Amino acid sequence: MNARTLAIMRKEFLHIIRDPRTLVLIFLIPIIQMMLLGYAATTDIDNVALAVLDGDHSFESRALIRAYQSSGYFQVTRYVDSEDQMARLLDAGLVRAALVSPASYGHSLLAGQPVEVGFVIDGSDPTVANSVLAAALQIGQAHASLQRRGQSLVGGLEVRPTVWYNPGLESVNYMIPALMGLILQFLATLVTSMAVVREREYGTLEQLIVTPIRPAELVLGKTIPYVLVAFFDLFEVLLIGTLWFRVPIHGSVGLLLALSGLFLLGSLGIGILISTVTRSQQEAMLMSFLILMPSIFLSGFFFPLEAMPPLLRMLSYLIPLRYMLLIIRSIVLKGIGVTALQTEVLFLGIFCALILILAAWRFRKSLD
Repeated sequence: MNARTLAIMRKEFLHIIRDPRTLVLIFLIPIIQMMLLGYAATTDIDNVALAVLDGDHSFESRALIRAYQSSGYFQVTRYVDSEDQMARLLDAGLVRAALVSPASYGHSLLAGQPVEVGFVIDGSDPTVANSVLAAALQIGQAHASLQRRGQSLVGGLEVRPTVWYNPGLESVNYMIPALMGLILQFLATLVTSMAVVREREYGTLEQLIVTPIRPAELVLGKTIPYVLVAFFDLFEVLLIGTLWFRVPIHGSVGLLLALSGLFLLGSLGIGILISTVTRSQQEAMLMSFLILMPSIFLSGFFFPLEAMPPLLRMLSYLIPLRYMLLIIRSIVLKGIGVTALQTEVLFLGIFCALILILAAWRFRKSLD
């Protein structure tokens, strides 16, 4: 290594040190990655939300419910009176599974007769569904071997699991819909933030400012092309997912596109906001990844939300991609309408409105 190489190395180190904003991002990103992966990258699931349809209301049926509740794996969050109520809870994602005991459960057990207990599982997330399936069978078998009132609850007790929405538990049916939301957010946020910063970096933004173009017109002119590109990519993903990977779309494609447009507005707002606080394309890219990384790990894209610590689960409510993934997977896999998605659509709409207002204010202030 000669003196000229050392001089160039010294020059580059000086560039890095004299750019504190980029320096902070470079050292902050690995810390965030380690913290997120260390706590969020787990598939150890507990406290799975469970609905109960108790058709017997006997001592024996309540003992079975307590067995699932006390296992630590399931948390009984709802009691329902009909299969329709149970289906609505599963459709809305408010519970992951449902325990169904027949009306003759207690009498059949005491009489030594065979009795089947239904266990309905939301199969839209294969990782969670496989764990729930194994736990449901294990707890049922353990409970069947207990002695109560001097009698064995014999082998007449049999848990019959049923998987809804994704009976084959195929991971492709879970991941392909999620990729739609992820591609939309990454493309809209990253490309939009760099497009606006590029004008500032090349010195052409000042030239645009002195023209009669209004700030709103400038924002629209810069973002609408990327809206169209993002929707084109969405169609690509839909076609590839349905034709190549054979992922069936059970819901309304029109509703999916409309809610994707709402989510896209929020992602564009994030991109514009990033462009107002960065000075170069490199800095915009690093800032985008700093914001987008939590979206990947805290939205339920890779790892189940139920497996995360309570603090990270709370933080996930601030991630718009969380709601979009629930919306896409519910429409594609469950075929449900907007009525069952009211909460997710409301939170997504609030986020989009707030981020667009903040981005417009920051953009106008940066122009001034």
